[in-house]
Amino acid sequence: MMKPSYTKALSCGLLGLAIAGCSSTQLQSTSTDNYRPVILISIDGFKPEYLARGVTPTLNALAADGVRTDAMRPSFPSITFPNHYTLVTGLRPDHHGIVGNTMEDSKIPGVRFKLSNKEAVLDRRWWDGAEPVWVTAEKNKVKTGIMFWPGSEAAIQGIRPTEYRTFDDKLAPAVRVDTMLGWLDKPAADRPGFLTVYFDQVDHAGHDFGPDNKEVTDAAAGVDAAIARLTDGLRARNIKANVVIVSDHGMAATSPERTILLDQIADPASYEVVNYGSYAGINPKAGQEEVVAKALLKPHEHMQCWKKENIPERFHFGQNARVQRFVCSASVGWLVVPDAKAAAKANKGSHGYDNLSKEMQALFIANGPAFKKATVLPPFDNVNVYPLLMKLIKVPALASDGKIDATQAALAE
Repeated sequence: MMKPSYTKALSCGLLGLAIAGCSSTQLQSTSTDNYRPVILISIDGFKPEYLARGVTPTLNALAADGVRTDAMRPSFPSITFPNHYTLVTGLRPDHHGIVGNTMEDSKIPGVRFKLSNKEAVLDRRWWDGAEPVWVTAEKNKVKTGIMFWPGSEAAIQGIRPTEYRTFDDKLAPAVRVDTMLGWLDKPAADRPGFLTVYFDQVDHAGHDFGPDNKEVTDAAAGVDAAIARLTDGLRARNIKANVVIVSDHGMAATSPERTILLDQIADPASYEVVNYGSYAGINPKAGQEEVVAKALLKPHEHMQCWKKENIPERFHFGQNARVQRFVCSASVGWLVVPDAKAAAKANKGSHGYDNLSKEMQALFIANGPAFKKATVLPPFDNVNVYPLLMKLIKVPALASDGKIDATQAALAE
């Protein structure tokens, strides 16, 4: 893997970073002197190695001047909704209950949760197995502004963020940033102490074109420009924010030629495929469990299948009731699909693979007055982001799978 070439620490004028502790004699505002919001930024599908492509000067400068790790390990399965909820709860998917982008629950009969099912995404019953940062913050009188974070549209635990927006993938990155800056312009008593913003453009480009193509590089450049817009906006307002930038997972190149057809392995009449791709979740039909087990659990080239209770312990996955009866994980770069028709529609990039694979590693950068400068942390699991966020907003963290020890060395004091 190509190592990112981080920019050396730059001057305040070049970075435009009040968030890095710079001061401006021209832009002093007593209303923001003691205002230290925490801003969590997600760049979906951003691999750390994208920083070496020469199109992300803002991200590289933030990393060089602040804290980074060369690899943050996502949780399994390394996909969007489970990992975004892990980042803000500190719980593995098995523990918070968002075990997939697509899933079923016997306690919510007749409904399949998936990103396109807006009614399900808004149903708090899917999310109430955990309490994200913004809910705990609101309970503790810290106002929050959540711009497109998975789960933020539902009234989790009966509580919504002070400010939030319904997800719209057509809303440009600059508009997302400007919306969040507008929240920062509110009167002091109404300004959020914790904010998030989510960018999906890099992930979409990775799926459509593959991680090694120009379209991904262009998408990374576009998001970097949006983050520059944010840092410029913070500087202009003399707001010294603590900014944490993450991704949920990486991306691997895939193709229709590298597919495993489930209907060639087991009788399609004996099972139901709940989700498929880099991994597949499969439920046997009534009375068919042994038939399905015999077909799936034997050795397969480029695929390993388990009964949910036998998934290797290192994945921390398989105990939740929402996990399908059988889980099949493909080798990196391969896809498990129902049939040839699905194979023909395979994306050129995918994620969801073994969370320890180098292709799935995620981004972590932190910059602001709470953080040390020019600090590199050893690789760590993404469950450890949550206790860091809670420490930054000065609200007690709930019990989780994460530990502050993993990021303690990043903090200035």
